[in-house]
Amino acid sequence: MFIDFHTHGKLAKKLPFSTKYTDWLMREAHSAGLDAICLTEHFNTLQFDELYGYLLDRCEREKDTLVTREGLRIFAGMETDIAEGGHILSLGTPETILELNARLEPYKEKEKFLPFERLMDFFDEYPVIVGAAHPFREGGHIPELSAEQLKRFHFLDLNGKDVAQDRKCFEEKTGALAQKLGIPMVSGSDTHQAVQYGCVRTEFSKTINSIEQLYEEMKKGDYNIVVSPNAAFQVKTACILKKALKEIHALGGDYVSVLTEQMILSV
Repeated sequence: MFIDFHTHGKLAKKLPFSTKYTDWLMREAHSAGLDAICLTEHFNTLQFDELYGYLLDRCEREKDTLVTREGLRIFAGMETDIAEGGHILSLGTPETILELNARLEPYKEKEKFLPFERLMDFFDEYPVIVGAAHPFREGGHIPELSAEQLKRFHFLDLNGKDVAQDRKCFEEKTGALAQKLGIPMVSGSDTHQAVQYGCVRTEFSKTINSIEQLYEEMKKGDYNIVVSPNAAFQVKTACILKKALKEIHALGGDYVSVLTEQMILSV
């Protein structure tokens, strides 16, 4: 079972939610060879609740996961900023993630981001697993947290964007921190659109459909992180495409139709 632990359901958090775009993403994730994704949408994205409401209506429920018509399994999640600088991933049931997101409503503007300790206290009230997103990315300060704070993480994210930039460096740094803390390191593409799917993925030997089971399998360490030989090209292409699509939107165009119609024509 191939899982991508860090994905997004929108092109950008300030753009409106599009069911057509999200449907395209889910289809492309499955076509890219993924069996499951963790949908870790930004906590302060526009229409966060509508994105999850749509998926709850569209997908079949299997324990804690949502399954699309194409067979892609979705673990609900969220990516939350902290005041210190850095991003925190949380994974849980769709209902848990929606409730957490609603409770974080007062803290979604940059000057109001919660400090790490207060955010973790929120998470401790729920059955979620919490990870450090791209902990060594420039501009973040997660490695500067105290030893006691770092021990509150359940896992670390070996991020596709970072691996594409310097695989050896980020694998060594993230792996060393995970080993020091005694927690799993898993991989996520961090994609906002489909070109980046599969640049990194985590392979488990069995099908997983609950948060508890997912965490147990992560702790066992019986999985492999697979990095695509084309990861750097995928990430570079994805960044160019994202910039172009956002510009189409800024100029008043329909970037969703431009993208999806072109993809259909190319098949």
